[in-house]
Amino acid sequence: MSLNDTPRSTRVHIALFGKRNSGKSSIINAITNQEIAIVSDVKGTTTDPVYKSIEILPIGPCVIIDTAGLDDVGDLGELRIKKSMEVLNKTDVALFVIDATVGITNEDRMTINRIKEKKIPLIIVLNKSDISEVSNEDIINLKKEFKVPVLAISALKKQGINELKKKIISILPEDEDKFKIVGDLIEPGDFVVLVTPIDKAAPKGRLILPQQQTIRDILESDAIAIVTKEYELKETLENLSKKPKLVITDSQAFLKVAADTPKDILMTSFSILFARFKGDLVELVKGVKAIEKLKDGDKILVSEGCTHHRQADDIGRVKIPRWIRQITGKKLEFEFSSGSSFPDDVQKYSLIVHCGGCMLNRRGMLYRINSAKSLNIPIVNYGVMIAYVHGILDRALEPFPLAKMVWEE
Repeated sequence: MSLNDTPRSTRVHIALFGKRNSGKSSIINAITNQEIAIVSDVKGTTTDPVYKSIEILPIGPCVIIDTAGLDDVGDLGELRIKKSMEVLNKTDVALFVIDATVGITNEDRMTINRIKEKKIPLIIVLNKSDISEVSNEDIINLKKEFKVPVLAISALKKQGINELKKKIISILPEDEDKFKIVGDLIEPGDFVVLVTPIDKAAPKGRLILPQQQTIRDILESDAIAIVTKEYELKETLENLSKKPKLVITDSQAFLKVAADTPKDILMTSFSILFARFKGDLVELVKGVKAIEKLKDGDKILVSEGCTHHRQADDIGRVKIPRWIRQITGKKLEFEFSSGSSFPDDVQKYSLIVHCGGCMLNRRGMLYRINSAKSLNIPIVNYGVMIAYVHGILDRALEPFPLAKMVWEE
């Protein structure tokens, strides 16, 4: 992704599922009007899920995900199918592709119902209608059976593609635009101060993604973003013509920023903002309470949504384990995961500590939170936990009354 691109994590994720040779890759090429996906008559051309960030008019910034055929065979085939089904956990809109020359099978029905169970907006696409005519009766029967939109198209002839795009737009989740990083906390003309430490972990020549996205959200809200480092914060606040509405800091500068920010100014962190934007802040605040209940021998998972370069004092692998051991005084076991996959066996953990999720889309982060919640496993994110460690979680939650109330219960 270039610095000018919309981050993948904020794009609509459109995933295609179906059997081998149903025409998933051809549909992607037709929708995007580009030769993005490799097309072949050989079954199983697509192996691992393929992600392509692209702008599709009139949908806007999207990630198109081409998955392996769900009828793949052998040991490798099973792994590919597993990878394909993992994609469901981050999918905003699913297209289930059926080869019209073959028709729907019981295996197709099982997968369609699995998608519906996850409450993912779904379109059934009958491809290759130029080879095998699809009757209105076929379409009506599928609509009755699954209660989702059904379209007959020909990816090869590009017939029905515009109708498919319109249908995708019509079933996009309506609430996607209502989630703001900070925009709902501020008014036009408000000053918002962002504290962005520049340390050895910071990327050369640019701000990290959460900082970039927060600045953009402030500007879109017609407020004024003021960026400073932690050691210049006090001077910055003293020289402003009016009191800022909010101070937002990197979690690792919490103590310094809390000390230099007057009590009558709201303060929080990028990570806490993203806990709310990408997931469920209330659930993550509940999770931090589990730290004081940990016992000797408990296992803790530290999970990150990306695979960044590790520093000697890495936040996830070094600082968080050290802080939790210091707070609890217990002998604890730590395990780690990173990247787009999330462990299947989380039931063995007494606590999950997750990153801010800036590289995950909202559905992907909520899947992780809900996976833990369904098993009654506490989950907390870095920002909430770091504020707790430093004894300033009360203050960091002041902009969020419901989360603060849960913390104080």
